Amino acid sequence: MSKLWDSDHDGHRSDAKVKMETFTVGRDYLLDQELVPFDLKASAVHAAALQKAGVLSGEELVSIRASLSELQKLWERGEFVIRIQDEDMHTAIENYLVEMIGETGKKIHTGRSRNDQVLTALRLFEKEKLNEVLGSMRDTALLLLEFAGAHSALPMPGFTHTRKAMLSSVALWAGGYAELLVCQLEASPGIRSLISRSPLGTAAGFGTTFPINRPEEAEELGFDLPFFCSTTAQLSRGWTELQLVQYLQAVTSVISRFASDVILFSGEGFPYFQLHEEITTGSSIMPQKKNPDLAELIRGRHAELCGSSATLQALTSNLTSGYHRDLQLTKEPVILAFRQSLEILDAVRLLITHMKPNPEALRQACTSELFAAEQAYRLVREEGISFREAYRVVKGKSETETALNWDEIMSSYTHLGSPGNPGVKELLNRVALLQF
Repeated sequence: MSKLWDSDHDGHRSDAKVKMETFTVGRDYLLDQELVPFDLKASAVHAAALQKAGVLSGEELVSIRASLSELQKLWERGEFVIRIQDEDMHTAIENYLVEMIGETGKKIHTGRSRNDQVLTALRLFEKEKLNEVLGSMRDTALLLLEFAGAHSALPMPGFTHTRKAMLSSVALWAGGYAELLVCQLEASPGIRSLISRSPLGTAAGFGTTFPINRPEEAEELGFDLPFFCSTTAQLSRGWTELQLVQYLQAVTSVISRFASDVILFSGEGFPYFQLHEEITTGSSIMPQKKNPDLAELIRGRHAELCGSSATLQALTSNLTSGYHRDLQLTKEPVILAFRQSLEILDAVRLLITHMKPNPEALRQACTSELFAAEQAYRLVREEGISFREAYRVVKGKSETETALNWDEIMSSYTHLGSPGNPGVKELLNRVALLQF
């Protein structure tokens, strides 16, 4: 059958028409394969709204919903495939309905456009996938906190400028990354709110004269609210997706930085952690090599995700109001970003569960220069001089004169957020309060 917008029914496909179709459709028909169940869900709800608006009879509604349900089963079995000639899932679905139930199938598009149709399916997809990401983030934060708790007594050099700075601990190091993920989880209601506005019924972006109950449609689909202004729907397309992908980018930036630390702190220069051979790779020429490819590709996947964010920013930067075909290209960066985020989070949990601290190397690395600031603090407490004066005194001494013992210092760290009290229990309590 023809495309929904095509008035040429003779089936003739000139060379120019084929080239035009190939370029304008691009990968959209392939991407839509993943969105089919969400379009089917929205179509079933829209059909009910059409019946209440007097467009469909009760019998027609039953027929449409039964066909949509059968189509869902076909999709689940991998038997519903969108072709490039269909252009998109909307055409493929409507063509299937017409084939199954005749003229009744042609009524499903009443009161909507492919503009609100695809955006509704995409936002439903985003809501589902965001919940998956949030669950994976929580699992990762808990794993980092478990790692921190299991090694809470181990000292570790703290670094600034990639140079040794002050005493830290394995728990403080891992806990810092866990807390960033917890912070991102706590910030998630904002992005959840952005994607929980229903575009369904806004049609091409200006509404229709059919009395569709849009708030009811939104509620049935699990959205918080509908867009009040129909024009907002197409204005939000790409704008919302950019902020969503930037949220995901912030998540994976935490993981990427953790991976960089693991690469550095498992090498010969800073052998603080050991990686299990199952998560390392060898070299085709150097027999001794155990390369941290998993951690390196975590960083690489994060870089790819940053590319999705850049694509969305560029695509939407100079558009006027209303729908533009450019917006079709905002779909793929979102789908890719979710896929990359979930893969990165899965990979980092594999990394965490297959690495262990090297206690002896960590203790040996806690050398005297780490305690220079603490020596100044002691002068402040014991001699009553200002910190600035104590700083100058310690700076003028040799390392041997300022040497302190790491285990003595560890026991003196008691305030929240210090090497001896990294706040693991408090973070676990924050995770327990999360709801999504």
